[in-house]
Amino acid sequence: MKALHIGRVAAVLTVGALALTACGTDNAVTPGNGGSSTSAAAGASVTGTLTGTGATSISAAMDAWKAGFESANSGATVQYSPEGSGAGRKALIAGAVQFAGSDAYMKDAELASAKAKCGAAGAIDVPWYISPIAVAFNVPGVKDLKLDADTIAKIFRGDIKNWNDAAIKASNPSVTLPNLAITPVHRSDNSGTTDNFTDYLAQAAKSVWTDAKSGDWPAALPGENAKGTSGVVKTVTQTAGAITYADDSAVTDALGKVELKVGDSYVPVTAEAAAKAVDQAKPVAGRSANDLSLKLDRTTTVAGAYPAVLVSYAVFCGSYPDAKTVDLVKAFGHYAVSDAGQKAAVSAAKSAPLSAALAAKAKAAIDSITVAAK
Repeated sequence: MKALHIGRVAAVLTVGALALTACGTDNAVTPGNGGSSTSAAAGASVTGTLTGTGATSISAAMDAWKAGFESANSGATVQYSPEGSGAGRKALIAGAVQFAGSDAYMKDAELASAKAKCGAAGAIDVPWYISPIAVAFNVPGVKDLKLDADTIAKIFRGDIKNWNDAAIKASNPSVTLPNLAITPVHRSDNSGTTDNFTDYLAQAAKSVWTDAKSGDWPAALPGENAKGTSGVVKTVTQTAGAITYADDSAVTDALGKVELKVGDSYVPVTAEAAAKAVDQAKPVAGRSANDLSLKLDRTTTVAGAYPAVLVSYAVFCGSYPDAKTVDLVKAFGHYAVSDAGQKAAVSAAKSAPLSAALAAKAKAAIDSITVAAK
């Protein structure tokens, strides 16, 4: 398995390097003018191969985006390898791919490192996918549970070990809970979903979740691990008593889902509830005008908001070596955040569409991408 993973990453890096090398300067433009050729600005189709890697959570949306974009641009191909958010950011920083998908925005140190390959403009985080993180479980005969953040944190820390524990019964008095051991399942890879889920626990269950938010699951905690969104969902599906956290798009009807306590009510997993939580987000301080990183409030008490939500970002370079690459990056980015692209993602992945205001900001950020000065 490890050898297969290394092989896939190597393939992505190789293809990415070839794509970057192969992109010519067929469309000459002046550096700094926005990077679009006359034909691209007029709405003509683009050609070439665009390479990316990163978040596994957006796999279904990415398949829909690739299909729609390639249908409108018959000479263009998008290659995306779902290796995890951390792997995507590392590949972009290394210059091995032209974009990354990440469920966590770039850290300050990563933004600084990206300048070596992305130029002085560095990299930018552009929201393109919003989805709730489902707390999904496999308890025979049970499809819905209501839990508060403290109880969820205790379950994933191994402090609550059985499904018929008094803390679970307290908020689910009408549910018949079996005497069944709980098996927490977490991601083995550096994951933006993990980063968002641990951020939720760190904010909403401060007295219980004593670890800082991170894309890496705390090594000292008990449980099993699996790679990628599909990996944890498969493990839980095959393990009675197991529980995990995963992008809702990947959770099948075979598993139950937790309603999260928000204020005095419990909120089920829906795209609308996720979007409502994102509406409460604030821009991350200290970022460039074109970086749209968002700080989510996991302790919101707004009725109907689901705080265990992820915003997945397209991480683009602020500049690329040539106009053809810039045109290709911009065209794909614009499609993904457009009404058509967002509708395709909603249909394929049960995601929440970007709000009109956020979509407009995303389009402006993508428009800022330029050809690097020579």
